[in-house]
Amino acid sequence: MNLAKIKLIVLDVDGTLTDGGIYIDNNGVETKKFNVKDGLGIVTAQSVGLEFMILTGRTSFCVEKRAEELMIKYVLQGVKNKADYLKTFATQNNLLSENIAYIGDDLNDLLAMRFAGVSACPKNAAQEIKDYCDFIINANGGDGAVREFIEIILKEQNLWNIVIENV
Repeated sequence: MNLAKIKLIVLDVDGTLTDGGIYIDNNGVETKKFNVKDGLGIVTAQSVGLEFMILTGRTSFCVEKRAEELMIKYVLQGVKNKADYLKTFATQNNLLSENIAYIGDDLNDLLAMRFAGVSACPKNAAQEIKDYCDFIINANGGDGAVREFIEIILKEQNLWNIVIENV
């Protein structure tokens, strides 16, 4: 595991970028709660060259909107086989597994995590995911877990002080 080689951070949504809750109002409109600290972490990491991908099995308009706000380049929703998608994407974009970090929280993330060079999960992830991950983040999903993982990577890449000076 070499954090210095990470170029792309892949983000699961439900339970990672969010608290895992799916809120549906009386009109059938789905909403999700995103953490603003995760958002600032993503934007600042992009400013020093890291790229991000949202890779989720569900499809939601609010995920599309949040990704647009954060200028996330790759947003893939409704992906049932995350590992196969990620392998194909890596090949098409000249990325090695060692260039990819993945943060997710549940069983449908496991095979993609095995492909990625570095894996992380929120504190409240499924036990099978915790047993596999390189990093178990102190925060729960939707409560700054993504930000914490980004900080770990940026600090290892000696970019954290640059981010702090340019916020």
